[in-house]
Amino acid sequence: MTTVLTWAQLRDLKCAELEGAADGWGRSSNRADAARDRIEQQLLTGLRDTQEGEAADAAVARLRQLSRNFQYVYTECGLLRTTLNSLAHEMKLQQRALAEALDDAAALKFTVHPDGSVTYPAAGEGLIDGAPLQGGTAASNGAPDLVPPTGLVAPNPNTAKAQDIVDRLTGAVRAAAEIDWRYARILRRLKAEEGLNVPDSTWKDAAGDASAVRGAAGAYLKDAIPHGATPAERRDWWAGLTQEQREEYLAVYPDQIGNLDGIPALVRDAANRDNLQLLIGKLDGRDDDRSVAQLAGLREIERQLGAGGKPGEPAMFLLGVSDEGNGRAIVSFGNPDTARNVSTYVPGLNTSLDKEFAEGDLKRARDTAIGSQYHDPSSAAIAWLGYDAPQAVDGFSSLAVAGSERAVEGGRGLGEFTAGLAATNEHGDPHLTAIGHSYGSRTVGAATQQGGGLQGVDDIVFVGSPGVGVDRAEDLGVGNGHVFVGAAENDAVTMLPSRRQASVGAAASPLGPLVFLVGDMADRRDDDLWFGKDPASEAFGARRFRVDDGPGAVSSSGLSIEAHSQYFDPTRDPASANNIALISAGLSGRVKPEEYR
Repeated sequence: MTTVLTWAQLRDLKCAELEGAADGWGRSSNRADAARDRIEQQLLTGLRDTQEGEAADAAVARLRQLSRNFQYVYTECGLLRTTLNSLAHEMKLQQRALAEALDDAAALKFTVHPDGSVTYPAAGEGLIDGAPLQGGTAASNGAPDLVPPTGLVAPNPNTAKAQDIVDRLTGAVRAAAEIDWRYARILRRLKAEEGLNVPDSTWKDAAGDASAVRGAAGAYLKDAIPHGATPAERRDWWAGLTQEQREEYLAVYPDQIGNLDGIPALVRDAANRDNLQLLIGKLDGRDDDRSVAQLAGLREIERQLGAGGKPGEPAMFLLGVSDEGNGRAIVSFGNPDTARNVSTYVPGLNTSLDKEFAEGDLKRARDTAIGSQYHDPSSAAIAWLGYDAPQAVDGFSSLAVAGSERAVEGGRGLGEFTAGLAATNEHGDPHLTAIGHSYGSRTVGAATQQGGGLQGVDDIVFVGSPGVGVDRAEDLGVGNGHVFVGAAENDAVTMLPSRRQASVGAAASPLGPLVFLVGDMADRRDDDLWFGKDPASEAFGARRFRVDDGPGAVSSSGLSIEAHSQYFDPTRDPASANNIALISAGLSGRVKPEEYR
């Protein structure tokens, strides 16, 4: 195009050629994705299962790098496709506005000149002699070449019509010129780095590329994403898209599609694996504590995804990832859309997206999946960090002052997530279990009290709970006999005093609630905890299952939380881990019971 865009150039622009170029980049993106998938699903799996030694390790490393390269090609080519399609989409809108103005001019027998001015014929009649008023030319400066009428001369009725057409022509051309300039900037930056390696710095540039394309393609794609819909409606929206539309959403909005409840698990996993690389690139090089911690967590998740599981272990699916707040990560072990039994573990106090979460909390979900699949192979288990859990540095006292706000907020997200699980599962009525540990039990409890509650959930498990926000199991909405609790006798968190006791303790001793915490462990007749009735009490009405007592809570070095951290560990607490697995597999009738407190 010339420096100054004309209406004739806008009229003659062949948007189909832009869309054809977009299709070509789309095909390249798809080929790169297929190559990456072949490396991940066939070559790497085959090597890991059949080969050992230095040569095999070197081959695996090179294949992973090649897979990473193809992933970059897939992302950048997908961004190019969407940029060109979005450009064509916006230009078509301006062409339509231009065409409507030109059609109106033709219908009125006006003449549109190359410079955008419009000549109109004589019309109307003079007030004195009744003769037609002379025609003229309206220009884009808004002033026709006629002397303004006096009170004795009526205006030509075509004057305003011609000026309106000029304004519409000018508006369409100016908008198209701005669109052309905006997309030219984006296309200039969409270029690959030289060389065969794709380091984190390149992914950082890719994150910037994706952000630029998202900014430009908002009206083309983003506005149609059904954020306010139900998970079932989102599922149907995705199913109704064409394959090309799906590919564009995955290329430009992996962060939103990957974290949208109601989207199929395989799609979310693919989107989040791409978004994972973009997030690593975004955080790499930052030196603030939050970014450093989140980057370490993301790298560990990336390592586990790349390593794959041991033979016989459930496959890993990344159902959500984000650097929002303290970080978000949702990881499933086993496909939650094909499994008959799906459990969702909600962690508690001090959990955030960091290496500790990626190693410890993911292991809890993996252990639960392995245990559940032992009893029923059609099982999956999820670690759900979809909220900002309270953060603390001094354990018990921080839990004591924690309120319910984070739990209520997290509960809303958890309810939508379980509704999404139910919506996308291929079984008509899958068996879903929600597992809350520590403050996570308060979050699960809060989820049951909002909106439709924990939609689709059949069983609820609380372990290491300081109370769940209700005083009776029947108030959780899953029916009698479907609420379970594990509480180790040496788990100090399950002895946290009630708010009334804590306020009395704070007034009576500088040690505050810790005095009553130790007292409760000696005299356990009181069944009120910080967030309500003790779930392990008979008054609460849950089914208490057997767990190990755990290491002593009080020692010469002070209070210990070891007993609070071993419920899911099949080595340190096999009784608890097996009971959780049985419930998750829909076999709660085989759970080993424990006496109430």
